[in-house]
Amino acid sequence: MALEITYYGHSCFGVKAAGKHLLFDPFITGNPKAAHIDIKQLQADYVLISHAHGDHLADALTILKNTQACLISNFEIASYYEAKGVKRTEKLNFGGRVATSFGHVRMVHAMHSSQFPDGTYGGNPGGFVVESGDGNFYFAGDTALTLDLQLIPRYATLKLAFLPIGGYFTMDYHDAAIAAEFLQCDTVIGMHYDSFPPITIDHEAALKVFAEQQIKLLLLKVGERITI
Repeated sequence: MALEITYYGHSCFGVKAAGKHLLFDPFITGNPKAAHIDIKQLQADYVLISHAHGDHLADALTILKNTQACLISNFEIASYYEAKGVKRTEKLNFGGRVATSFGHVRMVHAMHSSQFPDGTYGGNPGGFVVESGDGNFYFAGDTALTLDLQLIPRYATLKLAFLPIGGYFTMDYHDAAIAAEFLQCDTVIGMHYDSFPPITIDHEAALKVFAEQQIKLLLLKVGERITI
């Protein structure tokens, strides 16, 4: 049992779990570091969007229409895309858990904000706990460090966690190492760093902070694919 993970830059990841392709927070074409990624070639059975900021959904509508994927997000985001012609949605809110063809998805709290680039209200920002036969994982979206993270191990034993580490808009790598302890998770994939000047990090320093806590931090290159 293994998860196949592909990094598309910023906070956008593809995860193949139980034979299905999951795509998280699709922001690719607006990211210079992901200029070599062709969104027309992306596979997606499900698109999961954590909140409505442009750097998490800029390519969502195009990908949803290209792939006919099911959108999993909060009520407001799912309704926004339904109005634009997206046919398949799951409208969650905090505490909601939905059965899917690969397992289950639970929406959990994120401490952030959420508004579409056009000013439309984006509902509550969130994260996702994904349970599948190939392993369970947590995708944090954008969040500050919060004690709510200690609840997640009650829902699932995690194989890995996707955590923001860039600071400024989210928790930094120091807080992310604490978050990993709260999550009882010893493998973290970093996200939301190096895309813009305010969130540029010192990779060596970040790796050291996690290593001191005996937690593995993976900093993937855009386009890199790994199996866990």
